[in-house]
Amino acid sequence: EPTVRTELMEQIPPIAIFLQESRPKFPTAFFEYLMPIVVRYLTDVNNQVRKAGQEALLILLEQDLVAQSDIENKVCPILLDLSAPDSDDEYKVEAVNIICKMASMLSRTTVEHLLLPRFCELCSDGKLFQVRKICAANFGDICNAVGQEATERLLIPKFFELCSDSVWGMRKACAECFMAVSYTTSPEVRRSKLSPLFISLISDTCRWVRQAAFQSLGPFISTFANPSSAGLYIREDGTLSIRPSTQDVNSNSCQPNNNINLMSSSTNAM
Repeated sequence: EPTVRTELMEQIPPIAIFLQESRPKFPTAFFEYLMPIVVRYLTDVNNQVRKAGQEALLILLEQDLVAQSDIENKVCPILLDLSAPDSDDEYKVEAVNIICKMASMLSRTTVEHLLLPRFCELCSDGKLFQVRKICAANFGDICNAVGQEATERLLIPKFFELCSDSVWGMRKACAECFMAVSYTTSPEVRRSKLSPLFISLISDTCRWVRQAAFQSLGPFISTFANPSSAGLYIREDGTLSIRPSTQDVNSNSCQPNNNINLMSSSTNAM
């Protein structure tokens, strides 16, 4: 019964945590028994069971309970099969979604060598716009996971494609994650490639795209500032924040001149 399998999946993470804490008594129980169940349920015929399996897998990854070898040899091959061009539409959408969520929890080498090539293919999926939209919405996270070199070499060309997609929702998603993508690139790429691209979004024919671009304008400009002097940095959740200086901590007074200089220099860089 699917409900039984779903309930079982929900129990996997706490059991895995217990086994990890009692590892001397159960040294191989997780890898021999639980991990194969999680992997198998990622391809279950029932979508509720698959969803429970995906949630269990993400919890296991967050808790660092899955060995790197199991991720590379057991989990990634299944996700690559499910996201293949000839895969079932429903399975493919689920697979690309979990690939994007996993990226921030895996090592850079694993993401770049195993998942990044498939992600680039999925960005150009001509069959399902839902797949492209998931890629666009999570583009900044993937850039952050693989770093500057891979972003500029492989991901920026795909980002250009998504920013000119015929579906306005795709372009809107790109505008919303523009700051995260810009933050991962070099100042030269930011100035010569991303600035003209952003101007095209802010001049888009769709008002929803323009509105999203205008909302991202300030955060995008902030990526031109020097973090050491401006105190701007990106949190783990991808949001822009300001690290207060020692002077600000000791005094509640405003610093209008500094703010104006920052705005002026950032605008000139733009």
